[in-house]
Amino acid sequence: MALRNIKLTIAYDGSDYHGWQIQPGCVTIQGVLTEALRSLLGPRARICGASRTDAGVSALGQVGLIQIDTPIPTENFPKAVTDRLPENIAIVKAQDVPMGFDVIGDVRSKLYRYAIFCGPVRPVLHMRQCWHVPADLDVPAMNAAASLLVGKKDFKSFAAAADRREDSVRTIFRCDVTAAPAQDGRWVYVEAEGDGFLYNMVRNIVGTLVEVGVGRWPPGKITEILEARDRTAAGPIAPPNGLCLMWIKY
Repeated sequence: MALRNIKLTIAYDGSDYHGWQIQPGCVTIQGVLTEALRSLLGPRARICGASRTDAGVSALGQVGLIQIDTPIPTENFPKAVTDRLPENIAIVKAQDVPMGFDVIGDVRSKLYRYAIFCGPVRPVLHMRQCWHVPADLDVPAMNAAASLLVGKKDFKSFAAAADRREDSVRTIFRCDVTAAPAQDGRWVYVEAEGDGFLYNMVRNIVGTLVEVGVGRWPPGKITEILEARDRTAAGPIAPPNGLCLMWIKY
């Protein structure tokens, strides 16, 4: 049969996984997906992902690419694969794409969302997908700081120290902070949409915005941090469990 290129939209709770990418001796999303695909398609099946989410990070719109030469209809593929996966991973959608499709290089934008719960008592039923900050964050100040991140800028200060990529320039299309009421507190959400992100970049941005939210830094500190091009100039890294990859657009 003719070889087909299939783009998969994947959702997962990353709490129990050591990130997306296959690593020796670690349980990863890509590794578990590969096992499921091979049980369906044979030992040569492999999947490439658009974003290497970190350990503990979740996704509702991760994208993977596989090549198949089986008669399984594309519309049946999500259920066929999901039935072979643990309950914390699901294939949301399958779509035929041209053979020249580049799952990484063709990305136009990604949206990450970070959830923070502000209240005196930790939200025990949600702790796997949020950061508990027992303080009343100043959301307008955080938004003022977030607006200074929008545009094409050098985000070296927000990259992990281990990120050795020479090109640290990225474009952030929007960075918004919103709040919603909750029992015994409120939810604060940070959303960042960009053409790409450096290693730990979103979590470092969130940690820095929280420093603004608790009043340790003024919003204008962001400009100083960007100009420093030094990771030590920014705030602490936010925990991974509050972060979710919402979607990827091509």
